[in-house]
Amino acid sequence: MSEPRVHAEPLATARLDLLPLRVEHAEEMAVVLADPALHTFIGGTPHSPRDLRARYERLVAGSPAPGVSWCNWVLRLRAQSCLVGTVQATVTATRGGDAEIAWVVGTPWQGRGFASEAARGLVSWLGRRSVRAVVAHIHPDHLASAAVATAAGLAPTEEEQDGETRWRLALPL
Repeated sequence: MSEPRVHAEPLATARLDLLPLRVEHAEEMAVVLADPALHTFIGGTPHSPRDLRARYERLVAGSPAPGVSWCNWVLRLRAQSCLVGTVQATVTATRGGDAEIAWVVGTPWQGRGFASEAARGLVSWLGRRSVRAVVAHIHPDHLASAAVATAAGLAPTEEEQDGETRWRLALPL
């Protein structure tokens, strides 16, 4: 396995600290992500703390594919010192530095702009790396995620994958 070329590092936005994912975040994040409604557009069900810990162990270990970096952060709301969600980027060097991003904010913290703030911070960070384009896949009925993607500078394309629209932002090199 080759060493990933991009590593998650601590980031800060106006209200959030984006902390590189650690296995120890699983218990608190299992509570944050416990609402089944979060799975309406992505499928599945909430993970138990044990299952989420196993998932985080795999994510923290990194991608087994050469040239692929898994960068994952939890979102800490600075004012309340609690976790409220996650953002992630899968950076693929073999495609010229594309990054596929995703985000989720727990139901109690939705509607306050945290996902948009975190996504903008993530896209800005990726722009300071050798990333050529940022993409996200969003269900066409998920208006909140479309608003987050728009706030982060992405625009919908005509491409679809598994029933989701591909959103894209080309970054200046």
